[in-house]
Amino acid sequence: MAELDERLNRLTIKLVYYGPALSGKTTNLTRLHDLLAPEMIGDMMTLETDGDRTLFFDLLPLGFTAPSGLLIKFKIFTVPGQVAHDGTRKAVLSRADGVTFIADSQRNQAMNNGSSFDNLMANAPLVGLDLATLPLVVQFNKRDLPDILTEEEIRARWSKAPWPLFFASALEGSGVRETFNSLLDRVYANLDHKFTLGGTHGLSRQAFVTAAGGSP
Repeated sequence: MAELDERLNRLTIKLVYYGPALSGKTTNLTRLHDLLAPEMIGDMMTLETDGDRTLFFDLLPLGFTAPSGLLIKFKIFTVPGQVAHDGTRKAVLSRADGVTFIADSQRNQAMNNGSSFDNLMANAPLVGLDLATLPLVVQFNKRDLPDILTEEEIRARWSKAPWPLFFASALEGSGVRETFNSLLDRVYANLDHKFTLGGTHGLSRQAFVTAAGGSP
């Protein structure tokens, strides 16, 4: 969960990108690194296998200062998509303040998407996350590829889900910021109750999203 260091006047927020192998989690973070203001972001760290699949995690740090002087820092992680690394998934997911699930739009990946989402639903309570209140958004990536599920098909399948749904091509950059901003919006609602961001720190929801995501 978010950690407030009163000595350093710093609030650290953890966000996690979850999803099946090769769905585009790393590409989303790479595009965020390209899209966000250079003065806000740190160096992106990636640990990969020989097959260019994330073995442990990617980490994209970014941050900004609230009107009160509070430094708000984000640590954005991805989890490994391979089933063999489920223990690592749990470790990375632990204490997350918000999660983006990245699904693969290709028709032949529907089963992998479902298995990975079920894995998220199973792992979240195991690491102490409450699914009823956890900020969560869903992105269907790879909209630039052939033989993908239509938006109508996807919306029909997810019609009863309570989470915001986005369509993206992370490789091209479309939908990446919109997905991130939606997650920020939901994260703010949770954090404001605990840290009074809008009161004590003079940071409105829109200002929070704009400062971190680069647009309202």
